[in-house]
Amino acid sequence: MKGKYDVQRFVGVPVHANASGQYEASGDGKPHVWRIGKHTKGKFTGAGQIFLTENNLMVAVLAAYPVAFKDRHEWTPMQRFTSERISDELLENLSVVNQVE
Repeated sequence: MKGKYDVQRFVGVPVHANASGQYEASGDGKPHVWRIGKHTKGKFTGAGQIFLTENNLMVAVLAAYPVAFKDRHEWTPMQRFTSERISDELLENLSVVNQVE
């Protein structure tokens, strides 16, 4: 099918950089779900990677799951992946708190 692309959904938590430049969870720290869109820039490299939403919100990936192309409209598309990552310690803490594998 022309225009078909691989789709993944990402469970992530909004993050921001604190005064020392380290990332920490923003707001309530609850996870939300986004997906790769047709125009998403960059490549997913693994849990802990930060991406930007279409509203320029920074989100740290806790988990990724494949999605059937036909089911992609159930989730909001994201804008782009960055090369930034949260610390392994923060990733582990957020994953445990939110019970994500």
